[in-house]
Amino acid sequence: MIKQFQINANHRSRERQIINALLTLATGVLTLIFPNFLYLIAGAYLVALGVMFLTFRFPTFFAAVPIIAGVLIFIFPELIPPTFAAFLGLFGLMFLFGLQLSILGILMIVIAVLIVMNPDSVAYLIAFFMLVYATSNLFQFYREWKNKQDEGDGFDNDKVTIEE
Repeated sequence: MIKQFQINANHRSRERQIINALLTLATGVLTLIFPNFLYLIAGAYLVALGVMFLTFRFPTFFAAVPIIAGVLIFIFPELIPPTFAAFLGLFGLMFLFGLQLSILGILMIVIAVLIVMNPDSVAYLIAFFMLVYATSNLFQFYREWKNKQDEGDGFDNDKVTIEE
C-alpha cells in the first residue's frame, strides 16, 4: 500500500523580506546620493546580503555569491561593472528558473546587460534596480499583510497543512 503525503507550509520569512527590502532601499538611496562611493556602497550591500542569507539559513551557494562579489568590489573597485553585472545576471537566472519570479528575473538580466553595455552609468542602473526591487518587496509585504488581516489570521499564525 502506497501512501502519499503533501505538506504545504504557508510560511514566508517576513523578517527576511522586510530586512531585505529596507537594506536594498537604503542602498539604492545611498547610491543615488553618493555615486562616487559606489564601490563602498555596492560592496557593503553585497556582503550584508550574503551575511543576511547566512543568517536566515539560505543554501551556502546563495550566500557565497554576494559575499564573493562584494569582496571583489572592495578589493578591485574598477571591477564594479562586470562584477555587479555578473551578480545580477546570475541571480536573475536563479529568479527566472528557480524561484518563479520571472518579471524580476528578466529585469535583473536586462539591467545586467545594460551595465555591461554602458559601464559609465553603473551607479544609476544599480540605484534604479535597488529602488525597484525594494519597492516591489515592500508592496508584496503590504499586500500579504493586508490579505492576512482580511482573513483574520494576522502574521502570527503560520499554517502548515498536511494532506493524506
